[in-house]
Amino acid sequence: MKHLLPILGLLLAPLLAVAQPTQTLRGRVVDRESKYPLFGATVQLLDKANKPTTGTTVDTLGRFRLPNVPVGRQTVLVTLIGYKNALLNNIVVDAGRETILDVELDEAINELATVTVKAQRTGDAKNEMALVSARQFTVDEADRYAGSRGEPARMASNFAGVQGADDSRNDIVIRGNSPSGVLWRVEGISIPNPNHFAIPGTSGGPVSIIRNNTLANSDFFTGAFPAEFGNGIAGVFDLKLRNGNNERHQRSLQFGFLGTEAMAEGPLSRKSGASYLVTYRYANLWLFNKIGIDIGTQAVPTYQDASFRFSFPLKGRDGAPGGRLSFWGFGGTSTVDILVSEQSVSDRNIFGQNDRDQYYTSRMFVSGLTFEKPLSRKTFLKATVAASGTVQDANHNYLFLRNGPDGKPAVQNDRFVIDRIAPILDYRFADTKASVSLALTHKFNARSSLKAGLNADTYFFNLYDSVRVVVTRPGVVPELQPWQPRWDTRTRALLLQPFVQWRTNLTEKLTLSAGLTSTIFTLNKHSVSPVEPRAGLVYELPNRQKLSVAVGLHSQMMPTYAYFYQTPDLTSSFRPTPMSELNREVGLTKSWHYVAAYDRLLGRNVRMKLEAYYQYLFNVPVEVGRTSFSILNTGAGFSRVFPQKLYNGGTGRNYGVELTLEKFFSDSYYFLVTGSLFDARYRGSDGVLRNTDFNGRYAFNALVAKEFTFERGQGKRNSLNVGAKYTAVGGRWYGPVDEAASQLAQEILFKDATRNTLQFAPYRRFDIKVDYKMNRMNARGGRLTHTIAVDLVNILGIENLLSLSYAPQPDGSFIKQEYQLGFLPVFYYRIDF
Repeated sequence: MKHLLPILGLLLAPLLAVAQPTQTLRGRVVDRESKYPLFGATVQLLDKANKPTTGTTVDTLGRFRLPNVPVGRQTVLVTLIGYKNALLNNIVVDAGRETILDVELDEAINELATVTVKAQRTGDAKNEMALVSARQFTVDEADRYAGSRGEPARMASNFAGVQGADDSRNDIVIRGNSPSGVLWRVEGISIPNPNHFAIPGTSGGPVSIIRNNTLANSDFFTGAFPAEFGNGIAGVFDLKLRNGNNERHQRSLQFGFLGTEAMAEGPLSRKSGASYLVTYRYANLWLFNKIGIDIGTQAVPTYQDASFRFSFPLKGRDGAPGGRLSFWGFGGTSTVDILVSEQSVSDRNIFGQNDRDQYYTSRMFVSGLTFEKPLSRKTFLKATVAASGTVQDANHNYLFLRNGPDGKPAVQNDRFVIDRIAPILDYRFADTKASVSLALTHKFNARSSLKAGLNADTYFFNLYDSVRVVVTRPGVVPELQPWQPRWDTRTRALLLQPFVQWRTNLTEKLTLSAGLTSTIFTLNKHSVSPVEPRAGLVYELPNRQKLSVAVGLHSQMMPTYAYFYQTPDLTSSFRPTPMSELNREVGLTKSWHYVAAYDRLLGRNVRMKLEAYYQYLFNVPVEVGRTSFSILNTGAGFSRVFPQKLYNGGTGRNYGVELTLEKFFSDSYYFLVTGSLFDARYRGSDGVLRNTDFNGRYAFNALVAKEFTFERGQGKRNSLNVGAKYTAVGGRWYGPVDEAASQLAQEILFKDATRNTLQFAPYRRFDIKVDYKMNRMNARGGRLTHTIAVDLVNILGIENLLSLSYAPQPDGSFIKQEYQLGFLPVFYYRIDF
């Protein structure tokens, strides 16, 4: 018996060795500007005391590999003599998939081997030209933040100076600007609104088409952004797509509130390093509507989306690193039929008008080819060609309701009694775009680098819209008028944006980034902004502090559909009188950004940041005559705008102060507290200084999360994340309703002179997110990760009043207060293997 125990120990040793599940952590280390591989760099895994536990060196192609890394959150230190250290906190390692890192190092100004340099700050932007109002975000943050639903835009609404515009949509308001001022870019290409159920002229929607599991670490900008970003005056999402695993096939299946989805990635050729990554998702909302979960409407939205990326490494000559060619794309389609004729009077419908059946479909796609290559140790080239497009197709059928004996709409079995249904709206907007992005980065030395390039987009417009007005008068049967065309355009135009940006370290403590860009839109002669300067300066202070300032001139064209609107004749004759496009000659909106920031690290993982800004907007499109209309109030919600003749005579100004206090994820918890005080006002053609629709005056967010880990026997390690978020935002602005005009237009119209003199109640929301992860590993090396998560959005069920809607009511009125979504459980189960 005494010899049996040692023998059993030897036999069971391979099984006991998997008591702690592990996974491979690997990646590449390159120079930040030239993307040239940094041979000889050291990559180390640190323990909780910041002491190395294991490490490796980078090969000639910049690659490194750390096998058998315990699952959980890890800290990685990357060092190389002559370069600043990179300390990567909170790297998530799961059993079900390899963790692959792309690490970029900054060259140290003092190249002496004995100099000690600081690590790159967590959260600093990937873009080396951005010095202020910029932040890098990770996929883990988008997944971890309560209420974010795994979407970049909803995640960004937690940052200082940023707020969500609507519970039912993911549009964001940055520093009081319209959501339409946000620029979305992928791999250097500007893209259409990347959301399902997108409305022309908006940048958001109810559900994002872009999936977090396809993204690499990306940048988000809130002001004074570098010269390479044009055609945006509010902010920028600069998204990067990740490559698939080029060594091992990995799969993921997920079922949840937002859809059933699948993802697969792996090597196309292990010899060449080519890889693939594909995803597909289909909506499940029909199921949750059946079991009584409130999605805001009795109509069942349907949508599906897909994405792909095929990556092909290219061989270099004479031992030099080769480039990479990537073919990528994503897109989606969405449909919702809001059939009021089949709904009950008591049914809730926040997505449509209650006097008509509405059929709506939207589609969006983008596909591109990206070439990247280090031309030398100092120079890097990136070029992308792409095609993209978006289509919105809608039809409305008006419901002629039967009146009861009291003259009000008759109701039977909780439904309006309908006499007949007639079509009143038919529109199809299609924008297609061919794009080219070229950027060349050259590093002169450790102190100075230059980035120059060109962004070019050719737009192809195909817009059609025709409407019939329904004249309603008390006690009179509604009268249907002839069709009136509002859009009928087939044309094209070119948008050009050359740029150059130079960054230099004037001293070891003082850094300057300065650039120039131009914006040229060939639709008309007024849409030219020949010189737009951008500049930023940052000064490193003792005790891990820094001061930053930045200034920039930015410009943006109108929502494209607004250029081609034809005003129908709404006189008493109601005769079709097509007109020429009213606003085809409107020029660019322009904006000066001024920003000052103070940043301090209060500890290894705690940062405080204070920013103050002033934004002056001019050349803003407003209506001819004396009205309160301004393009600055558009771009949020599910409605288009129908302005009269416009000219560039409006102005606006936004100013405010923002505070961020953030503890990055360490010691199993994190928190983020942001606060903003701001004022956003504008002048229309009547010269009156008014609140913008989005001038909430203040915004506050507080997020916190704690992770608990559990060992569950051999080859099992579980973790539980519990997070919470509280949001408080000042209410949106509106004015008294012009009832007569609203009856005629069949939508809410406000009295012009008193526009935005009334404010909705403050917006409040409390969210909780729970995420349980189970990592499994068996003796044969098989690895699985199960994730069960639920995002409890607005758990207190607060009814936030954000808008007014037009709808016929049983009492004969047509103004209805419209509350956004109440409590909403967003959950999913995912398995990675």
